[in-house]
Amino acid sequence: MTVRELGESLRAEIRKVVAGQEDVVEQMLVCVLSRGHVLLEGVPGIAKTLTARTMAHVLGCDFKRIQFTPDLMPTDVTGTYVFDSKASEFRLKKGPVFTNILLADEINRTPPRTQSAMLQAMEERQVSIDGIDHSLDGVFFVAATQNPIEYEGTYPLPEAQLDRFLMKLIVDYPDETNELEVVKRSHHGFDPHDLAAAGLKPLANVQVLLDAFAEVQNVTADDEVIRYATTITRQTRQAYRVVLGASPRASIALLRCGKALAALRGRDFVTPDDIKTLAPPILRHRLIMSPESAIEGTKVDEVIASVLAAVPVPR
Repeated sequence: MTVRELGESLRAEIRKVVAGQEDVVEQMLVCVLSRGHVLLEGVPGIAKTLTARTMAHVLGCDFKRIQFTPDLMPTDVTGTYVFDSKASEFRLKKGPVFTNILLADEINRTPPRTQSAMLQAMEERQVSIDGIDHSLDGVFFVAATQNPIEYEGTYPLPEAQLDRFLMKLIVDYPDETNELEVVKRSHHGFDPHDLAAAGLKPLANVQVLLDAFAEVQNVTADDEVIRYATTITRQTRQAYRVVLGASPRASIALLRCGKALAALRGRDFVTPDDIKTLAPPILRHRLIMSPESAIEGTKVDEVIASVLAAVPVPR
């Protein structure tokens, strides 16, 4: 099965549960195939958690969920050694981070110490427990959620930790047609907590994803396309009302995700349009805006749009 065929079948299956949010679903698939992690931001009640759970279900991989709270400890995420009195030795009790797909719900509601334990696993694909490193599986994808409201009692992620996420996706309200479909499904008995009852089927597994990773890696990119991605990143450092622009890690992310998007669309080469499409979700959490931007009402996505308009597109 090619990446394009896999993507089409996964999207069709997800539509059984999630009405609309086509762009969000596609970009989450890009993150999975790029071996990165995604941060979903949106107001309560617009299916952030449901979308992540549905994605995990159709991918057919081991899945765990952590509901982040102010009293959550790092060991609640990573696990700890416990003493086995029968064997007279300490044994590792693995935490929920030892999985293929992890839903980190409301990640900004837990203290920085616990956030750091989570983010170390995301960056290094390993966790340290009592000074011993433990590697995570070859397929490890984190979908974290946070609300842009109710900041009281939250611990906003520092910029350096936000940079660990490959993409930040804004989950917006559905349009009228899709919202009507959501209400009709609920009226006819759809239970978002029982995905199997909705007829949702796993369509992949760890090996299928590993094969897809290999196909994405073989996608080519012309030097001009690589230069285009790098130029966009560099231009963010001189953009209006930007205090700190994107680092070279953003250029790497643009290329990695561009290869995944090209494979999903049935191509073995990256185009400038792939880079341009992915620039907003890859860059929006990597730019630090000046305090004056809030007074003037300048949004980070507007800055990214102006950078994209100013950088010549290679032909």
